Amino acid sequence: MKKDLQQLFNEFMYECEYVRKVRPETLRGYKQTFDTFYKLMPSIGIESITPSSMIQFFKILQERKRVVGRGLIKVGIKKSTAATYWSKLNSFFEWLKVRKYIKNNPFEVMEYPVPEYVDKKFLKKEEIEKILAAVHNQGNKNILLLKRNLSIFYILLFCGLRREELILLQVRDIDFERRIVTVRGETSKSGRSRQLPLHSIVAMHLKDYLHERRHYVTPYLIVSAVRDDKLSYDGLLHFVNRIKKTSGVEFHLHRFRHTFAVNFLQTSNNIAMLKQLMGHNDIRMTMVYLRCLPTDEMRGDIEQMSVDRLI
Repeated sequence: MKKDLQQLFNEFMYECEYVRKVRPETLRGYKQTFDTFYKLMPSIGIESITPSSMIQFFKILQERKRVVGRGLIKVGIKKSTAATYWSKLNSFFEWLKVRKYIKNNPFEVMEYPVPEYVDKKFLKKEEIEKILAAVHNQGNKNILLLKRNLSIFYILLFCGLRREELILLQVRDIDFERRIVTVRGETSKSGRSRQLPLHSIVAMHLKDYLHERRHYVTPYLIVSAVRDDKLSYDGLLHFVNRIKKTSGVEFHLHRFRHTFAVNFLQTSNNIAMLKQLMGHNDIRMTMVYLRCLPTDEMRGDIEQMSVDRLI
């Protein structure tokens, strides 16, 4: 029996998960991209995966209306979003080509939409204070959730973890004696393990939180409010949305990572150290954060320049 595109995608996902050992976050990206693609192109089949059908997909993606935030209608996508769809679908189409389900990958003749990244946005002190106040406000009726949410806040602020690294962090990854947090390779985007110094404030809140969650059996550090398991991605998103609403600060979790990077650079001015802490494979990825440094932080260095001291 001839397989449809959904069945083939399922096979692709099984191979990615069990043979290639692709990270859960990447798998989620593949699935979300394909689900959108299939929803917007419901009649698509193997024989119609062509450059023209891909152009039609990106046209629909660009022109569709969607509800975001508090009921706002939005149209259009960023170039970086188009690049993400291109990249994720390209992986699947290459798989189809290798297995001879399609003769050509349509993206072979379609230029990759190189994203135009703007400067990384970090959270300012007053925004951090509003978010922290909202965390306290959200958990005042449940002491476990309050201590969990405070741990999430301080881990993000002083460790700079990615979302997936936070969710998949386990109790065994926290070494209070050596004051170290271990990010295991299987949870990291780089695929390599790294260790981070455990900030004293983070250690204090984690000890308090672990005492409160002592009855949980799950090995995962950040627990769900409704079951003995790790906090889900949807649960984390729900938490973030509530904090955004209460604090009035528009942010996403990755802005905490930007905030960590900028503040570390401001304190230490050590780009090599930051590369290690961030878990980057290439120092060029780390150097992007140099563009985020506030102009006022450079004023002192500029003022030290003089005609007499020029080379």
